[in-house]
Amino acid sequence: MSVQMPESATRMYCEAAQAAQVVRDQLFSNAERMEGLAERLRAQPPRVVVTCARGSSDHAATFAKYLIETRLAVPTSSAAPSVSSLYDARPDLSGALCLAISQSGASPDLLASVRKAREAGARIVALVNAANSPLEALADDLVPLTAGAETSVAATKSFIASLAAITHLVACWSADRTLSEALRKAPKHLERAWSLDWSVALEPLVRANDLYVIGRGIGLAVAQEAALKLKETCGLHAEAVSAAELRHGPMALVKPDFPVLVFSQNDEARASIEMLAQELTARRATVMIAGSRCPQALQLPAEPAHPVIEPMLLIQTFYRLANALSLARGLDPDHPPHLRKVTETV
Repeated sequence: MSVQMPESATRMYCEAAQAAQVVRDQLFSNAERMEGLAERLRAQPPRVVVTCARGSSDHAATFAKYLIETRLAVPTSSAAPSVSSLYDARPDLSGALCLAISQSGASPDLLASVRKAREAGARIVALVNAANSPLEALADDLVPLTAGAETSVAATKSFIASLAAITHLVACWSADRTLSEALRKAPKHLERAWSLDWSVALEPLVRANDLYVIGRGIGLAVAQEAALKLKETCGLHAEAVSAAELRHGPMALVKPDFPVLVFSQNDEARASIEMLAQELTARRATVMIAGSRCPQALQLPAEPAHPVIEPMLLIQTFYRLANALSLARGLDPDHPPHLRKVTETV
């Protein structure tokens, strides 16, 4: 049965629409805290960064990996929480920075990983939205995401808040004034991104069963996030694939009319993404592209900004599409089947 409600009536829509103000408030409230943390990290640089997260927060960790490695040249890797929670392994993390990212700060496997990272000598920096969470109690440094209550199961504004906090941390840590200034302008860009119309993508997606979501570099994180949202809110089997990896096997599934959603930020990855999009249209795939141009593809408008800021703008516009697509497919984006807001993996 189709869900008969206007797009703006869902909690997902209302919460995603708050992202610009969330980032504006976060930058103001965390300014002094972030400068102090950056000063401590410069005084005692970590030898490696290990990220710890699940779900949308783990997609934010992908963004952190690319940003920290390209801007600070510190090796960054995602921890597998099961190594701690199931196998009770204890890697040597002396001199490491553990960057824990969570909306709730309450998942048992996340807490187990962070606790053991701390015992193994890591410095814990927690990016967490919920106040007074168990994760906060384990942190050496706390970075509040300040996204406020998020009641829709699908995380939206808290994901964008995570990207903003990571960017803020890296900009301060690397003393990159250009990036800091670009981040200061991000709330205005987010407001404009929210107003963009991607409804041209509804027709090819409303009856789809499978699709690829493509990104590369710092944009891979939002491809991962978009694929997750298409699964949980739209009942679509969506797979996030790096533009560099699609030719290594996954291209075999691309037949005529196969839908492909492509995200591109304006940096070194753009040329390869455009080349791939052209190859996909030559195979007669249905290509929808945002942030770049490709003949024969459906062009989705994008808000231009600093390349590091563009991924959060692309996902902001995408959230509006996902909300509309869920309703068009007769679903309720606020209540995906079999899911809860806090997933307590052990």
